[in-house]
Amino acid sequence: MAEECSHDCSSCGANCASRTAENTKIKPHLLSRIKHVIGVVSGKGGVGKSFVTGLLASEMTRRGFSCGILDADITGPSIPKMFGLHEHAQGDQDGIYPVTTASGIQVMSLNLLLENETDPVIWRGALITGTVQQFWTDVIWKEVDYLFIDMPPGTGDVTLTVFQSLPLDGIVMVSTPQDLVQLIVGKAVKMAQQMNVPILGLVENMSYLTCPDCGKQIDLFGPSRVAQTARQAGIATVVRLPLNPPVAQAADEGQIETVREGSLGPLADALSQLN
Repeated sequence: MAEECSHDCSSCGANCASRTAENTKIKPHLLSRIKHVIGVVSGKGGVGKSFVTGLLASEMTRRGFSCGILDADITGPSIPKMFGLHEHAQGDQDGIYPVTTASGIQVMSLNLLLENETDPVIWRGALITGTVQQFWTDVIWKEVDYLFIDMPPGTGDVTLTVFQSLPLDGIVMVSTPQDLVQLIVGKAVKMAQQMNVPILGLVENMSYLTCPDCGKQIDLFGPSRVAQTARQAGIATVVRLPLNPPVAQAADEGQIETVREGSLGPLADALSQLN
């Protein structure tokens, strides 16, 4: 009810009349130049959301676009390791500067600010969401065509904050074939729909394994349900990523930029067509 409104839209999911783009979206750093903002979302952890983020940023970079990754998974940051980044982010009186990968991808993650990258982050929700917003307002993102936001799993504080306060062009949803995952992903899909955030594509990670001897496709986690999920949610672009041990090893060794995953082509094509 209106009389119960706290007028703090950043912590509220209600779609009331007082909510407008002007009073919920926060502006980036004055020196930042960002064309498109893409969230990478999953309803459940462990489905490869950060992996997909890294692959997408690398693929779009190979296509000639300037890319950045805002690691919003504050308590479980994995993007720096995936790209082999171990140095600290630097700053001056103007702001904080992202660390740049070998192929030129700009990355900001809390692990790039910690004294020791293995230190745990034991923070409450308000501090976590505030840090994500600071990665938007205090970091200088230079001439970025696509800024990918690697979200934490679920539909909690950070996801709500990003959906409400950052100018998203849309999100990419990541899933795996298991029934349980499909159920949880469905919740994230409904959240995006209720908050009018476009879903640009659905990626089913670890969808199958190709036998190295006979080439047969093996559904390790059961038959794919991604087409059905996409149809029910009205998602046009669907990608199935195979379980590929050498690719996983490359990510573990900080070499994700060397990976070429052709299955991502249709999703990269869709992102390239954003106005």
